[in-house]
Amino acid sequence: GAWDMLRAYRDMREANYKNTDKYFHARGNYDAAQRGPGGAWAAKVISDARENWQSDVSGRGGEDTRADQEANEWGRSGGDPNRYRPAGLPSKY
Repeated sequence: GAWDMLRAYRDMREANYKNTDKYFHARGNYDAAQRGPGGAWAAKVISDARENWQSDVSGRGGEDTRADQEANEWGRSGGDPNRYRPAGLPSKY
């Protein structure tokens, strides 16, 4: 599961495409959760740690954190990450 989260993060950085944050959050959590309970657990731990850091240290607001966590939970629960996919994002991602 941790590798799925890392792959989604790397893809987000590589894509460097506007408004993709929620999509990659959902996709990383979805992919990790598909590996079973351990993958879902890893995705939750990583997502929670990242969001706690972002809201506490980076200065990003609580609204952004809540939206990220919604996308994280959507993906972990088996929701289609494409719900958050921005128009025009290359099909490679």
